[in-house]
Amino acid sequence: MRAIPLTVTALAAALLLTACDDGGGKSGNNADSACEIGGVSVQIGSASVAPAAGDTGEIPVSLTNQSAPCTLDHFPGVVLSGGGSDATVPALKGAKAQKLKLAKGDSASFSLTYVRGKDGAAHTLAAKTVKITLPGTDTGRSFPWKYGPVAGKADGSGPDASVSAFQQVGD
Repeated sequence: MRAIPLTVTALAAALLLTACDDGGGKSGNNADSACEIGGVSVQIGSASVAPAAGDTGEIPVSLTNQSAPCTLDHFPGVVLSGGGSDATVPALKGAKAQKLKLAKGDSASFSLTYVRGKDGAAHTLAAKTVKITLPGTDTGRSFPWKYGPVAGKADGSGPDASVSAFQQVGD
């Protein structure tokens, strides 16, 4: 009579051991893969536009995952373009990126903050488009820039603008 419970226990243990993942296989839910710009909807929200040169404006950008689970692991890539030149927008000084896993339907957001420049002034970028790239990918998506010229830093090192870290939206 004791042989049956021991046999069942040994069989169950053997089945559990063969079901263990050795770490080399791929799981069906690979949330560690980078989110792709084509797999998310991107919406540039109502901006707090800088009305005059020297004023600061803020533009919220929202992403909603429309595909398989994915991860945002670093800052968004943002490039302002216009007048034949491109300017990469740096991450907000002191900001810390967090790793966010987005299931289908989950959302995240970040903000683009800029100082409005004076038309025709040195180091001012007459921006016409903003290109957004997600971390871990090279593919981006461009949107019209309708917020006026962007001031440049006095030392000419780039635009007087920054992007925040991604924040989870919702629960």
